[in-house]
Amino acid sequence: MSYVAKWGRERLTFPLPPSNAQLSEIRKQIADYTQMPPSSFKLVHAGAVMKDDNAPISAYGINEKSKIAIVGGGDNSLPSKKSAPERRTEESTVKQIRSELDKVRQMLQPDVDTFLSTLQGTTTSSAPTPPADTPLVANGKASPAKEINLAQEHVRLGEMLLQSLLRLDAIIAEGEWEEARRERKSAVKEVQGLLDRLDGAWRQRLKSS
Repeated sequence: MSYVAKWGRERLTFPLPPSNAQLSEIRKQIADYTQMPPSSFKLVHAGAVMKDDNAPISAYGINEKSKIAIVGGGDNSLPSKKSAPERRTEESTVKQIRSELDKVRQMLQPDVDTFLSTLQGTTTSSAPTPPADTPLVANGKASPAKEINLAQEHVRLGEMLLQSLLRLDAIIAEGEWEEARRERKSAVKEVQGLLDRLDGAWRQRLKSS
């Protein structure tokens, strides 16, 4: 599950934290991506400013269909100005690549692993019990309703991994920046590997269903 954050003309998609997670977790996700200080912007949902970072996101009615507006923090064109060719360095480029890969490892890889375990649970009765918010399996098979949930989760994870690959592809490593090129190649390979595992397991399941 995910939510959308509107930042100027950009629409950013982030994994939705558990309903009991504090608003500060969403603020951190946005701050990490935009590189803005967490206290420099306001979060608006359903027309109201969310002021208490210690309150659970459920208190604000945030769910997988929510759209959160980011207000303040400066013009969202600032990051691109900082990354202009005359200002960029190999060190900052490597940092940008590693930051993107860290987001995938922390936010997407656990969801992919859970999805694959749940997928395996549809064909083996000895699979571990999935979390409450993942599709449940009975007698080794998922119900039609849960099949839809599985399909939706596959699409969500696939789209977010593709977005990460596109962001990595957009990072320019100058010709003489060998370390940056190696880092980007390695990051792309790792994210692509996750996507291949995801799609491969899904295709295998469709064949065996």
